[in-house]
Amino acid sequence: MFGISPLGWLHTLGSLPAIPLAIYMLARHGRIVPRSAAGVIYFGSMLIGGLTVFLVAKQPVSNVIAVATLALLIAGYGVGYVSRLGRAAAYPETIFLTLTVFLLMVPSVNETLTRVPDGNPIASGPGSPILLGALGSLFVMLVVGLSLQIIHLRRQGRAALVVSHR
Repeated sequence: MFGISPLGWLHTLGSLPAIPLAIYMLARHGRIVPRSAAGVIYFGSMLIGGLTVFLVAKQPVSNVIAVATLALLIAGYGVGYVSRLGRAAAYPETIFLTLTVFLLMVPSVNETLTRVPDGNPIASGPGSPILLGALGSLFVMLVVGLSLQIIHLRRQGRAALVVSHR
């Protein structure tokens, strides 16, 4: 079905939980929260997806996206443990993990639009206007979303400073 191999299904089903978990955490917390139950499952799902890409990818760019995703995922989860950064760790953590969501969604949208419905996909190929529009929309959401996240983090930092000075 959809021209996906059994290994491809493992990749797809293994990484699929990351999408609703990302949506949940972004809606609830305004960012990916690594040290939460949803964050731990997100990490595992992204790890499965990122590692299995190397087994199923047919285009070299897929491997580049996988390496970038894995590097950002590890950096995003690891930066919170760097004690020298203190509260400032929330900034790179948020940026890195939001970029993992973007890098998850780009191939997900591409694969979905070029495979569904089976036999008559919505997008005819990489240059399809609907696919390019969807990917462009994802990029705009990334820029707007990251901007709002940074503003939110700055406001939280200022509020914490005001409370601590009372």
